[in-house]
Amino acid sequence: MTIMATPADGHVHSEWSWDAADGSMEQTCARAVAMGLPAVAFTEHADYSPLTVLDGSCEVDEHLTADATADGALTPPELDLDGYLECLQACREKFPDLHIISGVELGEPHWHGAAVAKLLRAGQFDRVLGSLHCLPFDQPILYQHRQAGDVVRDYLAEIPRLIEGSDAFSVLAHIDYPLRSWPAAAGPFDINEFQGEFRHALRALARSGRALEINTSGPFHPEIVGWWREAGGTSVTFGSDAHDPTRIAYRFAEATAIADANGFRPGRHHCDYWTRPGHVHR
Repeated sequence: MTIMATPADGHVHSEWSWDAADGSMEQTCARAVAMGLPAVAFTEHADYSPLTVLDGSCEVDEHLTADATADGALTPPELDLDGYLECLQACREKFPDLHIISGVELGEPHWHGAAVAKLLRAGQFDRVLGSLHCLPFDQPILYQHRQAGDVVRDYLAEIPRLIEGSDAFSVLAHIDYPLRSWPAAAGPFDINEFQGEFRHALRALARSGRALEINTSGPFHPEIVGWWREAGGTSVTFGSDAHDPTRIAYRFAEATAIADANGFRPGRHHCDYWTRPGHVHR
């Protein structure tokens, strides 16, 4: 039996993410130290796609709805890069035994190439995640007035376009993102109904040489990690997607057990991606 090391939490948000009203970088670091977590990556949101906020389709802080247009469209505020980096440095000085990784989570980077390139040039981040939170024709991901299965299939169909349309990120975050809000009215979710779509997306990611994140904020589907291995995927990371300090490293014991069962092993350093023996992350 493998004795599994505690990995870095590679997907955490603080007060520098526009949707993390309860976030605190300092408190998150303090909790990480108390838990014995070796490292944490503050991958703050960089979102450029408009959201719909007035029809109940998107939960955002009340103070942000005032910035929405009359038809309810809101473009998320830009990341305050200077403030974020200053706070990051202060936390590194206050918590010298915690490895604090700079990072960003890029929303739909294949649609916003110029803005993404400008941010990455300025930030020089250690960890860059790529995410899909929206679909081209109904932002954000909405189940209203659509068949639930069609929403998931459209999401998974967009993932290869995200991968092939942007080389700005090294880790694909929460490939199972729409499953978090699967509507109860649609009946129990059966991931095997979408096996072909998941496998297609995972093969595209494997071809790109990038890593798959095992995101622990939603329901676990161990099948995805198995399909990732079978698609030729060689590396995984772990992310709680915490938006407040109490959620860091959430369910990491279960997540690392799933990775281990599929042949992924820790690297020499706690910040390394977990890889399959004989494979080195590119």
